[in-house]
Amino acid sequence: MTLQVQAGVSLKPFNSFGVDVGARLFAEARDDGDVRQALAYAREHDVPLLVIGGGSNLLLTGDIDALVLRMASQGIRLLSDDGERVVIEAEAGEPWHPFVQYTLAQGWSGLENLSLIPGTVGAAPMQNIGAYGVEIKDVFAGLTALDRQSGELREFSLDECRFAYRDSLFKQQAGRWLILRVRFALSRVAHLHLEYGPVRQRLTEQGIDQATPMDVSRAICSIRSEKLPDPAVLGNAGSFFKNPLVPASHVAYLKQQYPDLVAYPQPEGQMKIAAGWLIERAGWKGFREGDAGVHKLQALVLVNYGSATGPQLLDLALRIQKDIAERFQVELEMEPNRY
Repeated sequence: MTLQVQAGVSLKPFNSFGVDVGARLFAEARDDGDVRQALAYAREHDVPLLVIGGGSNLLLTGDIDALVLRMASQGIRLLSDDGERVVIEAEAGEPWHPFVQYTLAQGWSGLENLSLIPGTVGAAPMQNIGAYGVEIKDVFAGLTALDRQSGELREFSLDECRFAYRDSLFKQQAGRWLILRVRFALSRVAHLHLEYGPVRQRLTEQGIDQATPMDVSRAICSIRSEKLPDPAVLGNAGSFFKNPLVPASHVAYLKQQYPDLVAYPQPEGQMKIAAGWLIERAGWKGFREGDAGVHKLQALVLVNYGSATGPQLLDLALRIQKDIAERFQVELEMEPNRY
């Protein structure tokens, strides 16, 4: 058996909040064989299996009585290239941002708006990660996943993944599918998305009139670095709450009281409200209690100033949820998976 299973391992280095909890058992999977060995080990020893990637979408609220398997597989392959469109495949353990930078260095565009998002390639489809007007579904070309119930491999098309706002089949059926590798359709001809947020303004400030995909990536990295803390410096999981989808009628009602409310039209008569605006307007931005707090520059980000526990961070999130519901009649949904 090549899989190395360790007992009593601290998960502090493996979650971006930096919460110090222990795993009963811990292993890293570097290929499909390791994954299958981990599944077999968990069955034989009658322990649950918890699969993690980069740990950037986790809130750990206590010790994990399970075999924690960290996906650490590496590899990027070019599958097809017709001179304009390329299809590439990346292993689940590839760190996301370096993967994005690799594609841009090859002259392949499509992922530039998703620069500097923490996590791994395998975790990206789970949440249908998105930023600045682009989501995974927009560049998705398929993935390979292992069915933990049957042990069979299955290929998923775009439609089969049921992508939605920060959602997918793999999130809906949590614990069943283990994503092994993901394929992306990218382009040698740039089709830039510059209209969402301050991207175009940042490019103008940098004196760039004819932007390249790499220019867009650098601009987005600059914007994100200014408002989102580096988890290596200040523990966090990025945006902690989803931007809520609400009926347009409720937005109209709220705008009577709050004319500066930030909201964006969505299909089927809904609107997406900026959760950060709600939290900041409610006075939570910069709040701190012990080592658990809300970032001083971005109200969507909960932070660990050093020794905050998972329960302390969760309690803060629940208090924010309750306040927003009472104040604005809007329900906030937490993004990180909680264990």
